[in-house]
Amino acid sequence: MAVTDTKAAAQSKGPQPGQSGDAMYLSLGARLANNKGWLGFWFMLPAAAFLVAFLTYPLGLGIWLSLTDASIGRSGVFIGIENFVWLMDDDVFWLSVFNTMLYTVVASVFKFAIGLYLALLLNKHIPFKAFIRAIVLLPWIVPTVLSAIAFWWIYDAQFSVISWALSGMGLIDENINFLGDPWNARWATIFANIWRGVPFVAITLLAGLQTVSPSLYEAATIDGANRWQLFRYVTYPMLTPIIAVVMTFSVLFTFTDFQLIYALTRGGPVNATHLMATLSFQRAILGGNLGEGAAISTAMIPFLLSAILFSWFGLQRRKWQQGEGDD
Repeated sequence: MAVTDTKAAAQSKGPQPGQSGDAMYLSLGARLANNKGWLGFWFMLPAAAFLVAFLTYPLGLGIWLSLTDASIGRSGVFIGIENFVWLMDDDVFWLSVFNTMLYTVVASVFKFAIGLYLALLLNKHIPFKAFIRAIVLLPWIVPTVLSAIAFWWIYDAQFSVISWALSGMGLIDENINFLGDPWNARWATIFANIWRGVPFVAITLLAGLQTVSPSLYEAATIDGANRWQLFRYVTYPMLTPIIAVVMTFSVLFTFTDFQLIYALTRGGPVNATHLMATLSFQRAILGGNLGEGAAISTAMIPFLLSAILFSWFGLQRRKWQQGEGDD
């Protein structure tokens, strides 16, 4: 026992005078390899490299381009915040900001309301529930461009099925110009985005609902809670972290929407449906002003960071579920 204790004490003091440097580094590498924190670091390293190569570098390059007068075929020179100063006086840019905010807020609110209703409905025991879930997913599965083409036909000024149906019921005398009138075009694109985005919200919230223990509802029912109280004091608090994440992704997807708008209206009529993403593409690629287009894209970052912070604060609600106090 005494010999063993002496050896352990000698090993704990580090390398001995006669121990080689290779052995010392070998033992250090073995400790790092067996340490759980370092092991997680090695596993995350490939993912981190991927993010740096395909996300961080393009983001940094975009911010740099926004500070130059670069154009297609010319690298440009550093001009500071001149592009941003110029955008402050650009009426089309501010119109795109208004369109983006309107598009994002209205679409996100309706997607959440309809998606939550569908999730609550599909969480009940109803006939053909699996089939209905598959049908609900269809708008999300269909490619965005195909959805845009379908809506383009539905909104056609001459052959719109909506105008045809309303005319048949005697509610209108002439076809509705959905995509030719500025406000009609705004509401038409918002409706198309809602139709595509509801399945994502509904299915994700449904997955969250199925994690809520039935015993909580049973206890609340025994205490005399009605349906609204069950939702207010049981369902909603348990779904709060999931709602925060779902709505953050919904806002991010809606705010940065490009395919649906570009395939449906190209930003028209008279820039009425231009979002910041589509205007950035128009100025940078079609117009050739890479610096200006990058500046519009960079101006989107504060809005996106706000959505991420909303998610972060929403996730803090998990603390009370884990028995911790609210900070």
